Amino acid sequence: MTSATDRIQNLLTDLRIPQIDFNTVFKNQNDLTPLEAVERFLQEYQRIKIEKQNLIRRKRAALPAEKTLQSFDFGFQKSVSKEQMLRLSDMTWVDQAYNICFLGPPGVGKTHLALALAVRGLDLGYTVAFETLDNLIMLLKTLEISKSSSRRMKFLRKADLVIIDEVGFMPLTPTEANLFFGFVSGMSEKTSLIITSNKGFDEWADFLGDATITTAILDRLIHHCEIINMTGNSYRLEHHRSITD
Repeated sequence: MTSATDRIQNLLTDLRIPQIDFNTVFKNQNDLTPLEAVERFLQEYQRIKIEKQNLIRRKRAALPAEKTLQSFDFGFQKSVSKEQMLRLSDMTWVDQAYNICFLGPPGVGKTHLALALAVRGLDLGYTVAFETLDNLIMLLKTLEISKSSSRRMKFLRKADLVIIDEVGFMPLTPTEANLFFGFVSGMSEKTSLIITSNKGFDEWADFLGDATITTAILDRLIHHCEIINMTGNSYRLEHHRSITD
């Protein structure tokens, strides 16, 4: 004869409710009324459901790494303040579809800060996505012929926040520049973008190859935007370690 616990776990399976460790949930809770016991069960179910949703959001975000503001060396990188980043970490700007642009040479921490805000957004329940510009262009070019590209683009367009990393590292063809313009235009005032670029805005025409397209992209990107210009030496070069260290 099956135990009450086994019968309940079978019912949870039939109802597609996650398995719950009742011994842990109700430890030292022997004096609960029936309604309080139901409430305690539902609280645990809600906790498990939220935890699962968080894991799914993180997987779909496809962040290359999880970073935090606490792990950023503001003592080394003085062109951006901790106070400024803490203000941005309230993430209220996402609800207003504002953008953030981190501009500066390689190694100064642009991607670290972008990822820290992305992680903060995920923790607060926002839908977040990460792409390099190179991969974004690949998705846009294969949208009509690849189901995986189509699915990913649908996810990007529904996200609350999209990070586009490494803008300006490689020149774009005229077709690619137009695709990038179409993407930025479609997201404008609907979805927040975080852009990291090793080029100042005055240099964007060089890799986009067209001054008109550049103006159109920047017009939509910086209309509601926090622009953070970062300077200094590469943190990675200053703190590199050799194999024999």
